[in-house]
Amino acid sequence: MTGTRIAALGHYQPAKVLTNDDLAAMVDTSDEWIRSRVGIRTRHVAGPDEPVDEMAAQAGAKALASAGLSPAAIDLVLVATSTAIDRSPNTAARVAARLGMTGPATMDLNVVCAGFTHALATADHAVRAGSARRALVIGADKMTEITDWTDRTTCVLVGDGAGAAIVEAADSEGIGPVLWGSVPEMGHAVRIEGTPPRFAQEGQAVYRWATTQLPPIARQVCARAGLTPEDLAAVVLHQANLRIIEPVAQRIGAVNAVVARDVTESGNTSAASIPMALSKLVERGDVASGAPALLFGFGGNLSYAGQVIRCP
Repeated sequence: MTGTRIAALGHYQPAKVLTNDDLAAMVDTSDEWIRSRVGIRTRHVAGPDEPVDEMAAQAGAKALASAGLSPAAIDLVLVATSTAIDRSPNTAARVAARLGMTGPATMDLNVVCAGFTHALATADHAVRAGSARRALVIGADKMTEITDWTDRTTCVLVGDGAGAAIVEAADSEGIGPVLWGSVPEMGHAVRIEGTPPRFAQEGQAVYRWATTQLPPIARQVCARAGLTPEDLAAVVLHQANLRIIEPVAQRIGAVNAVVARDVTESGNTSAASIPMALSKLVERGDVASGAPALLFGFGGNLSYAGQVIRCP
């Protein structure tokens, strides 16, 4: 085995849906204001009995079922999240316990909105190095629990959910080289701080950075995978805001690709957004098995990470 691949995907969203009209009854906003500025129509909200690890386990269980694997087949669990309340046991350990796994290595990664692509790269490296046989990689966040529901600039954005991928060894390159980095001096632009922790951001600064600085980096990701943007079948960016996703996708130059727009129905789910959107594209048959897709996460810390994968 000389490479790795994503063998299967899964996703989970809470049943409760919060519409723009619902939000208009809570803060000074409207359906038209939200759609015109961020493109979001609905978002899913987890209840008090749906902690981050429960959502993560649900998504992980679906990925295992799709791959036809038992929990015992997994020896590494990586969970990307920035909204887990407890420090220990970590979310990955709780997911492993919920799924009945025996003895996997369990680690959480907090790279906020770029968490899943960082975790996917980490799993790719671990499997290539031989330190793991098969990994369960999950992005899961409960953004509604860290939201100030009186702040109309942020409360209209967020949703809850989880997405999961099974990473295993393969004969060919199913997960391309990662390109990752950050802009530490601008880390204050997206924050989850305080007691209790609250999500805040400098929206215009993030918009300018994302739309101007990220497209050339995403083109470098394609080059590392030996592809051009025109070769891509799908582009799955962090689902932050439709007004960021659309111009960034256009400037990348992926003219033949399906662009994931799950943000319209799910809102910004942070680390969950990329695996959830990808899982839905594959489940609906919008991209063919083996087709190349660009995954590109960005956001908190002003971190970014991207890789080209072959769809399961």
